[in-house]
Order: sequence, then structure tokens, then C-alpha cells
Amino acid sequence: MTVTVVVGNPKPASRTRDAATLVATSLAGRAPDAVVDVVDLGPGLLGWGDPTVAEAIRTAAASELLVVASPTFKATYTGLLKLFLDQFATAEGLAGVVAVPVMLGAGPAHALAPELLLKPVLVELGATCPTPGLYLSDATYADDGRIAAFAERWRPAVAALVAAR
Repeated sequence: MTVTVVVGNPKPASRTRDAATLVATSLAGRAPDAVVDVVDLGPGLLGWGDPTVAEAIRTAAASELLVVASPTFKATYTGLLKLFLDQFATAEGLAGVVAVPVMLGAGPAHALAPELLLKPVLVELGATCPTPGLYLSDATYADDGRIAAFAERWRPAVAALVAAR
């Protein structure tokens, strides 16, 4: 299984990246093959044809399991992540990819954001999202057991779907 994490946090090496990597590792049983920290792509996201951005898009599209994560900004995912997702040339850019939407926030007010906002854009790009979106507290995600419980519940379904592709 090829596993990639895409992180749309404007802060490099963020808690969002750490949480998404933990989710991917818990679901796959090993560390991800690649982590795309979108902030590292810089101004290449603002136009078309940047080779580094194109390689990141190819990496995401070639994944069997893709964990896409963002902090909650203004009740939704970041504009930085939107710039990355806009780089997919077709509406089926993630066809054949099993994706898991993950968002972090300071409190429960936006707990439905990954399900209602991030998951639909991944599906629009052709990804299959077999799990509910996962919302995590940015203060407690590493210790509260939610990632382990999520992985325990959804690992078999994710693995079966990846194997069926």
C-alpha cells in the first residue's frame, strides 16, 4: 500500500502534520511513504506548471491511501490546501485513491468541518472516502486515544478497499 500525507497548514512541521502522520501510520501499520507539506511548495502554488508542485500532485494521485489534513481556519480548511487541490488538472485527479479527511481545531465547534467541507472536495476530485472525516483537538490529539480508536474501527475497511482497487 502506497501511503501519502498531504498537509495544508501554513506553518511548516506543524501539529497538523504530526497528527496526519499518526493517522496514516495507525491506518497503514507503518509510516507513510511520502509527506507533502504544502507550505513547502511556496509560490509555485499560485500559477500553473511548477515542476515541484506537479511532482507533489503526482505523488498524491499515485497513492493508494491519502490522508489529507488541515487546521480549521474560518470554519473550513485552509486556503493553502485549496491552492494545492486546485492544481489537479481534472475532476478525476484522485480517481482510485482512498482518502481520509482530517482536520484539527481548538474546540468542538467545527467538529463537522472535515465531513462537510473537506470530504466533498476530495470526492469531487475522484477520491473514495470510506471513513467519516476525523476532527481532532490540536491540544490533545497525541494523547486522547481518538486516532487509535479511529484506526481500530476503520483500518479493516480501508485495507479492504485499497486491496480491491
